[in-house]
Amino acid sequence: MNLESQFSINHLEKPLNRFWELSGQKIKLIESSFDTADGAPVFTEKGKYVTRGWTEWTQGFQFGSAILQFDATGENEYLELGRKNTLNKMAPHLTHNGVHDHGFNNVSTYGNLLRLIKEGKIESNEWEKNFYTLALKVSGAVQAMRWTEIPSGGFIYSFNGPHSLFVDTIRSCRALVVSHALGHVLQSENDKRISLIERAIQHILSTVKYSIYYGEGRDTYDISGRTAHEIIFNTNDGNYRCPNSQQGYTGFSTWTRGLSWAICGLGETLEILDQIKEEDYAAVISKQDLIQTLTKAAKATADFYLANTPTDGIPYWDTGAPNLHKMGDYLSKKSDPFNDFEPVDSSAACIAAQGLIRIGNWMKKSDPTQSEKYIQAGIQIAGNLFSEPYLSTDPDHQGLILHSIYHQPNGWDYQPEAQKAPYGESCMWGDYHARELALLLQRMLKQENYYSFFNCVSP
Repeated sequence: MNLESQFSINHLEKPLNRFWELSGQKIKLIESSFDTADGAPVFTEKGKYVTRGWTEWTQGFQFGSAILQFDATGENEYLELGRKNTLNKMAPHLTHNGVHDHGFNNVSTYGNLLRLIKEGKIESNEWEKNFYTLALKVSGAVQAMRWTEIPSGGFIYSFNGPHSLFVDTIRSCRALVVSHALGHVLQSENDKRISLIERAIQHILSTVKYSIYYGEGRDTYDISGRTAHEIIFNTNDGNYRCPNSQQGYTGFSTWTRGLSWAICGLGETLEILDQIKEEDYAAVISKQDLIQTLTKAAKATADFYLANTPTDGIPYWDTGAPNLHKMGDYLSKKSDPFNDFEPVDSSAACIAAQGLIRIGNWMKKSDPTQSEKYIQAGIQIAGNLFSEPYLSTDPDHQGLILHSIYHQPNGWDYQPEAQKAPYGESCMWGDYHARELALLLQRMLKQENYYSFFNCVSP
C-alpha cells in the first residue's frame, strides 16, 4: 500500500456525509424488502440481499447497522428500527451455543444500545438498561461454553467443532470481556465459577500463538504477520496439528479477511486493557507480558497487510490465490475489482482499516512513527472505500460497499460475467464494519467521545 501524507482525516468530511446519506437509504431498502423469516441477510446477488444457511452470524450486523446510523445522524427512526428488531428477533442469538459469533451478533445490537445509554445519546430507562445488561451477561457466558482445553490454555472453538480455532473469533472475545466487566461469570458443574476474562485472554493468546506467524521458522511458509484462518488441534491431548482454511485458499496462504479480523481484534483489545483490572486475569499472564505479546502480533499483522495489499489498501481475497500471478505486479497498482482472475474483498478492507486506526491510536505514546503510519493507512483506506467504485451509489442496490467476497472456494458469490472474477456485490459484515469505521472516523474528526465497544461498560 502507498501512503500519501497529504491525505488527512479532514478530507473525509464530505465523503462521510455522503456515506451516511447512502447508508440510511440502504437500511430502509433492506428493511422494506427482506423477509427475516427466511434467515439473516448475508450477501447480495444482483444487488439484492439473500440469505445463506450456514449460521445466522450476520443478523446482528443488519440490526446493528440501524443503531450505528442513529448514532451518526441522530435520526430517531433508525434507533427505533434497531431497538424493535433487537427485542423481537435477537433473543435466539443470546442462547445459541452452536456458534462462535456472539461478539458479532450481540455486541453489535444489545451492546450498541447499552453503549448509547451509557454515552447519554438516548434517554436512560432503568428497565431498558437492565435488559441490555442481562442480555450481554448471558451472551458472554454462553459463548465461553464452547471451550477446548490445550496445554497452553484453551480457546473458543468454531462451529466446525472442538478441534477448530478460527482466527476471526478473536473479535468474538469482546462478548466475554463485556460480560465479565458487567460483573458476570460462567457457572459450571458443582457451581464452579469460571472467569470470563481469563477465558477471553486465553483465547486471544492461543490465537496470537497459533494463528499468527512471526517469521521464526515454524514451517516453510512462516512469514511474519501471515495468518491462518483455522488451526487444527488433536482433541485427545490438546496438541497443535496443522493450519487449515475454510474460506481462504489454503492453510499456508493468507485469507485476507481473516488477517483483517486479527488486526481489528488486536487493536480493540489493546486499547481497552487499561480499563480491566490486571488482577482479574493475572493467573493467566501479567499485563506487561500481555501488552508485549499483543503488540508484537498487532505490528506483525498490520505490517503484513500493508506490504501485501494493492496501493489503495483494498486487498484481493487471499495472498496465495492461484491466479494472482496472471495479473503481473498487482501490488504496484490499485486494486481492480473488474479483473478476469481473482476477486478483491472490500469487506477485509473495511475491517482492517478500523483495526489499523485503533492500533495506531493506541501506539501514539509508545511508537509515534508507527502510530502515524497505521492511522494514515486506515484513513486512506476509508477514503477509497467511501468513494466509487467501492461506494454503492445505485439507489436500487441494497449493498453499501461493493466488491466484497464471501466464500470463493465454495463458489457462493454471484458472478455476473463468466469470464471474470465475482464483483459488484456487497455483504452484511462489510457494510456493518464500514459503518463502524465511519463512526470511528466521524468522532475522531469532530473530537467527540472515542467510539469503542467497551463504552457499553465504561463510556
